[in-house]
Amino acid sequence: MDMENKTTVQEFILLGFPGTWHFRVSLVVLFALMYSLTVTGNASIIALVWANRNLHTPMYFFLCNLSFLEIWYITGIVPKAMGVMLGTSQTISFRVCILQLFFLLSLGSTECFLLAVMAYDRYLAICYPLRYNSLMNNVFSAQLALGSWLGGFLAISLLAFLTSRLTFCGPKVINHFLCDIDSCLALSCTDTWPVELATFLISIIVVVVSCAVTLVSYIYIISAILRIQSAQGRKKAFSTCSAHLTVVTIWYGSTIFLYVKPSAQNSLDLNKLVNTFNTVVTPLLNPFIYTLRNKEVTQALEKAFQKKVFFCCVLL
Repeated sequence: MDMENKTTVQEFILLGFPGTWHFRVSLVVLFALMYSLTVTGNASIIALVWANRNLHTPMYFFLCNLSFLEIWYITGIVPKAMGVMLGTSQTISFRVCILQLFFLLSLGSTECFLLAVMAYDRYLAICYPLRYNSLMNNVFSAQLALGSWLGGFLAISLLAFLTSRLTFCGPKVINHFLCDIDSCLALSCTDTWPVELATFLISIIVVVVSCAVTLVSYIYIISAILRIQSAQGRKKAFSTCSAHLTVVTIWYGSTIFLYVKPSAQNSLDLNKLVNTFNTVVTPLLNPFIYTLRNKEVTQALEKAFQKKVFFCCVLL
C-alpha cells in the first residue's frame, strides 16, 4: 500500500507567477515580446556571420554556436511558461518534466563550456596574435565547439537519471514556471541526498571549472593589453573581448547563485526570479551586447542594411 501511494503522482502543476489575471496577461505579453526579440536577434547574428566572409573566423563561429544555443534555450522555456501563466497548460507529466530539466540544464552546461572556449579563443588572439591562425584553425575550433556540446549534455545525463529515480507522494504543485532541480527535490518524498550531491559536484565541474578557465584567460588577456604601448592599440584589443566579458559576468553571476551550493532546497521564490533573468533575459541581452559592443558586427550590420535599402530603392 505504501509503494502504491508513492507512485500515484504522475504529473505536476506549475504555479508560475501568482497574481491577478491582468498581471499574468501582462507577463505573457512581455515574455512573448522578449521571446520574439531573442529568436530574431540570435537568428540575425547567425545569418549575418554566414553572409559575410569577413566574419568567417573562429570567434564568430563560436558566437554562432552560442546564438543557436540561446534560441533553443529560450524555446524550451517561454512557450510553456506562457501557457502556465494563462492557465491553459499548467500541468506537466513527470516524464516531460524530467525531459525539460535535462534539456535546459544540458544547454546551460554547454553555454558554460562555450563561454570558456570563447575566452580561450580571445586569449590566443591577443596573447599570440602571430600564431593565432595556426593555433586556432578550423579543425581545432570545430573540435572545441563539438566538445562543448557533448560535454554539456553528458554532464547532465547522470543528474537527470538520478532525478528520474525519485518518487513523489504529493503535493504536486511546483512553485515555478518550469521544471527545475530545486523544485523537484522539494517535492520528493524519498532521500534526495544523492541528487543534491550530484548537483553540487556537477556544478563544481561545469560552472566553477569553466569559470576558472575564463578567469585565467582574462587575467592573461588584461596583462597582455596593459603591456601594449599605444592607447589606440589597447582600446582595439579590449574591444574584441569586452562584449564577451559582459556576457560572462551576467551568466556566471546568476548561474553560480542558482546551482553552486551544498543544499538545493531553499529560497524557491528568489530562485524563480533569478532563473527568470538567467533563462529569459540573458538570451535576449546577448545579441544586443555583441552587436552594440563589437565594431566588426556593427559594420556588417550597416552594410547589410545599406544593401537592403539599395535593393528596395531599385525595386521601387
